[in-house]
Amino acid sequence: MSLDTVKHAAETPDTAQPWKELGLKEDEYARIREILGRRPTGAELAMYSVMWSEHCSYKSSKVHLKQFGEKAPANDAMLVGIGENAGVVDVGQGYAVTFKVESHNHPSYIEPYQGAATGVGGIVRDILAMGARPVAVVDPLRFGAADHPDTKRVLPGVVAGIGGYGNCLGLPNIGGEVVFDACYQGNPLVNAGCIGVMKHEDIHLAKASGPGNKVILYGARTGGDGIGGVSVLASETFESTGPAKRPAVQVGDPFQEKLLIECTLEIFKEKLVAGIQDLGGAGLSCATSELASAGSGGMRVELDTVPLRDSSLSPEEILMSESQERMCAIVEPQHVDRFLEICEKWDVIATVIGEVTEGTQLEIFWHGEQIVDVPPRSVAHEGPTYHRPFARPSWQDALQADDAGKLARPANGAELREQVLKLVASPNQASKSWITDQYDRFVQGNTVLAMPEDAGMVRIDEESNLGVAMATDGNGRYAKLDPYTGAQLALAESYRNVAATGAKPLAVSDCLNFGSPEDPDVMWQFAEATRGLADGCLELGTPVTGGNVSLYNQTGETAIHPTPVVAVLGVIDDVTRRTPVAFGEEGQLLYLLGDTREEFGGSAWSEVVHNHLGGMPPKVDLGREKLLAEILISASRDGMIDAAHDLSDGGLIQAVTESCLRGGKGARLVVPDGLDAFTLLFSESAGRAVVSVPRSEELRFNDMCGARGLPVTRIGVVDGDAVEVQGEFSIPLSELRTAHEETIPALLA
Repeated sequence: MSLDTVKHAAETPDTAQPWKELGLKEDEYARIREILGRRPTGAELAMYSVMWSEHCSYKSSKVHLKQFGEKAPANDAMLVGIGENAGVVDVGQGYAVTFKVESHNHPSYIEPYQGAATGVGGIVRDILAMGARPVAVVDPLRFGAADHPDTKRVLPGVVAGIGGYGNCLGLPNIGGEVVFDACYQGNPLVNAGCIGVMKHEDIHLAKASGPGNKVILYGARTGGDGIGGVSVLASETFESTGPAKRPAVQVGDPFQEKLLIECTLEIFKEKLVAGIQDLGGAGLSCATSELASAGSGGMRVELDTVPLRDSSLSPEEILMSESQERMCAIVEPQHVDRFLEICEKWDVIATVIGEVTEGTQLEIFWHGEQIVDVPPRSVAHEGPTYHRPFARPSWQDALQADDAGKLARPANGAELREQVLKLVASPNQASKSWITDQYDRFVQGNTVLAMPEDAGMVRIDEESNLGVAMATDGNGRYAKLDPYTGAQLALAESYRNVAATGAKPLAVSDCLNFGSPEDPDVMWQFAEATRGLADGCLELGTPVTGGNVSLYNQTGETAIHPTPVVAVLGVIDDVTRRTPVAFGEEGQLLYLLGDTREEFGGSAWSEVVHNHLGGMPPKVDLGREKLLAEILISASRDGMIDAAHDLSDGGLIQAVTESCLRGGKGARLVVPDGLDAFTLLFSESAGRAVVSVPRSEELRFNDMCGARGLPVTRIGVVDGDAVEVQGEFSIPLSELRTAHEETIPALLA
């Protein structure tokens, strides 16, 4: 077949092109022709198809996402915001931290190991591209029903991929979550996050400016794996019989990535790059168009100089390939030799593939023939914008009216005891150590807290003990009941988890996982959740620094629960003052912070005991969340508390069980006046935490809470080797441990 050049395209306007097969709509194809004033070449069509995909262009979501900028709170810590590879915040002492969460959902269903592994690799390169050394990863995960046969296929592969890639990179996995629900059966959610650290002066941006500067592609060779992978695959609904499209999932090589990281950090140290971009979704199509678009606009690329693993690849395939472990740098001519020298030292292939030009077009050539001549902004930043129709679902009112408060409650202490054991042994509340033990949580020696703590924490300065904490949270059941409130509850829980460790929450990244945007019900859920998160971040003063939208998480007509996953990053001046979840010393007093109400909609109790989802989720009071956070941080810093655990899924009894098992110490609880034992134990009211207070600090702690107006109730004492609720039941820690720890290994054996 003869090469489809720009000249040939202009001379053959009526040539049929496979725009539909590449995922473009008819009006989108017409728009491309309008932009170019002719039909696109095959290479141009390939570029537009991947860059205008839902995954890359946010064409259905960006009209809603702009709220994160419009409602952004004033925040002196923000150094780089939305629009770059990752957001960057100032954490003091001259340090900047960059962090982000992204999705690799669809590839992980098709090929669990490689889908998850390359999800880790991609987010790590995003962080690296900002100029930072990656220091830790997190992984919020959602799978189908725990006892479904396909979960046994997907979960072990995903966990092995995350562990295999992250462990080989030498990055501690410090946080995340694992949730099971039948709604994720054909659409597991594999979200991956990364934290990186640098000095303020080391921040790098993705732009190509300076005519004559060279474009250098370095890292792994380009292969046929992942052609249209995340970009096209993540922009289509799976059919009920399986994925509608099965392009090759990317294949990762963590050892190559480790070389790439060290090579890049040495290049940064010598200040050899003027701009840099990782190659992730949409590969070279994305890197070249985004670099050119964010810079002066002009770039010329000789595509035939790209190092290949497969010599049979066509130009279109090279542009669409999502082969891993690749970066693209803009380098001034006088630095090119040194750049290449460092790459050779690290055994990293590096090739000059083009240069920045005076013009305004992205021009790509293949053996001297021009195959691409496009305005780069039209590819990278001016794709379609859809105002998708959305409307409150017809079933929403009935769902909210199906109040969980009507469900049968335990009639006596024996039934209460039985339901506590059932709750702590349920897949979502059970110990996830079978999973987290496969991750190296302490490599590099700077991990201070890791799963199953409320938030992961790493030290970033060994002299001052400055550190950062990060938590990720999301509850699809809450969001199904009320997406606006559900998104705010995810934000509040993540914020609370960070504060419970003693760190001050600073900023947010998010991964918004939803069904098909072509369904008005789903689009309403997305619009409401986005509005809720933007409003919540404004009230808490935590700006959204960046994130990811994952749509089309749907099998046939069945969408996943709306699942906004929210990551909150916090800073702590001295990691030696952090607060763990474990109750560690007998005789310490247990206090419940916050108000407990009859709130069971979407609760773990309603799911585990009654298989019920209905009613309204817990109310959100973000002012109270801020106050609670201030109390937890102050109490941690001033030595007033020895342990803290936020209350969320499963309520007080779940938190107390986890803290007792973690510390190997029991607890005796009393039911305070005005509450019954059932509500005390199982309510999921937000804005609450349980803390253990040394007796010597009781007066000071109560005075602080009273002075600031935070409700505080003494509910018991750390004591013995059982969890006892006075007048109701007692469960030995050994029995609780068996119930809590045996579920996941038994399901996955």
